[in-house]
Amino acid sequence: MCRCVSRVRIAAVSVLAVLAVGATACTAPTSGPAATPSSMVLADGYEPDDLNPLLGFGQEGASKIYDGLYGHDADRVLQPRLAAAPATAAPDGRSWTVPLRTGVSFHDGTAFDAADVVATYRAILDPSRASTIRSSLPMLTGVEATGPATVRFDLSYPFLEFPGRLTLGVLPSEALAAPGPLANSPVGTAPVGTGPYRLGEWRKGSSMTLEANSAYWGGAPAVQRITIVFATDDNTRAQRVAAGEFDGTVLPPALARSVADGGAAQGLVLREHASADYRTVTMPFANPVTADPAIRAALNRAVNRQGMIDGLLAGQGEPASTPIPSVLPELVEPTAVFGYDPDGAGRILDAAGWVRGPDGTRSRGGTPARFTLMYSATDTVRRDLAQAFASDARAVGVTVALEGLGQEAIKARLGRDAMVLGGGDPFDPAFKSWQLLASANAADGYNNPGSYRNAAVDAALDAALRAPDEAARAAQVRRFQQAYVADPGMVFLAFLGHSYVSRDRWDGYRPVVEPHTHGTTWGPWWNVEDWTPRT
Repeated sequence: MCRCVSRVRIAAVSVLAVLAVGATACTAPTSGPAATPSSMVLADGYEPDDLNPLLGFGQEGASKIYDGLYGHDADRVLQPRLAAAPATAAPDGRSWTVPLRTGVSFHDGTAFDAADVVATYRAILDPSRASTIRSSLPMLTGVEATGPATVRFDLSYPFLEFPGRLTLGVLPSEALAAPGPLANSPVGTAPVGTGPYRLGEWRKGSSMTLEANSAYWGGAPAVQRITIVFATDDNTRAQRVAAGEFDGTVLPPALARSVADGGAAQGLVLREHASADYRTVTMPFANPVTADPAIRAALNRAVNRQGMIDGLLAGQGEPASTPIPSVLPELVEPTAVFGYDPDGAGRILDAAGWVRGPDGTRSRGGTPARFTLMYSATDTVRRDLAQAFASDARAVGVTVALEGLGQEAIKARLGRDAMVLGGGDPFDPAFKSWQLLASANAADGYNNPGSYRNAAVDAALDAALRAPDEAARAAQVRRFQQAYVADPGMVFLAFLGHSYVSRDRWDGYRPVVEPHTHGTTWGPWWNVEDWTPRT
């Protein structure tokens, strides 16, 4: 992995050069710095496609525009938001009743009540609405208002963690009155929620402005205006935050540390968050090379995970062998780990009949051990991980061709070609594992994109979802990991640490363990509605 370390050293030199150029070299949208602590300007590397929660926006509950029935606090404990109290399960666990907060209004002034909750969740269940998050609620069969401020959710099987599924934003029933696909709903660009901020202006491809909701049920935010500038290039965001144009941004770890060190005198601080955000290489079963158990077993032992973390992520991350993160130690099976063993990987391939050719690439029965690995062309971390993976694979005789592509091109080829995939959350990784690896979700977009199938994995994950208590659930999650490492369906690489640079002039920051979603949705600003200007 010396090659990876060298790349990081080169990158560090590039950072200093970029910062010396100055903001005039930047092609990203222009924006001035926040004039007073009552407003802030942030930069994000990604722009949402739309703002509809039923199409995935703010699904984990950190949206500034919407509230869910529940949300997680800094300690990952579920707390009522639009709910007035914790949900109550029926004796058989097949339904949950949620009391609702009263006196809450949407941004348009209409009152929030049970009809809005019912309309929101029925839209998810309705196939004609084509909600992209339907797979996040496979156990939900119906929702009913049992009073103006009470709703009941009906399930097809008992699900212990069901309240944690109720973090997505609630829409007004009026916004869902028109039939048809949710992709056509005006909510995507003109959102109406109950959250601490409302959309002020969205200049697509440039910036978005959020204005404080003065009538917010949790109290009017002291940070009254947030401008988010969209700038996909890491170096662009780095140089502009260093120049004082932004109050904060997300950056790759080494770059974030360089910018924070250089800007300490100007009040820039480094915020590094642990996460359950994995990066994995999918192994499609429709591809004759990646479908082979020996190839999958060997590559899991061929990759130098710690070397990738040290060399590419500046040490900000942890090795990953399964989708269960170490931030939840009670769920981790300590034996479910792949060590770095390239010699062992070679022996597995030899035993399976994959023979090295003159060019170093193995083959079997006329089929070369060669496949394509796709990654998002604008994501430097995925690019670097893909390059390191290809280098380690090449060392054991497997040739990996790399392609940096746009998301639409990647999605069209998920079943045939490997990709560097991201995902995960620290709230219910058992459910995320079911989405990612259960055969019931084969070829469902980014859920099990490679169509992995393993009966023992299915049995353990199904039992975890239906477990009657936390202890039984944890036992089944550990059983899942044991079954998975015996027949891996992917090559998990790392759980990433998320790195941010933020101007330190507000009180209220609290570190959190983040899901895959990050940037300005989470980051230091996950609870920005609670921040106050420092006097």
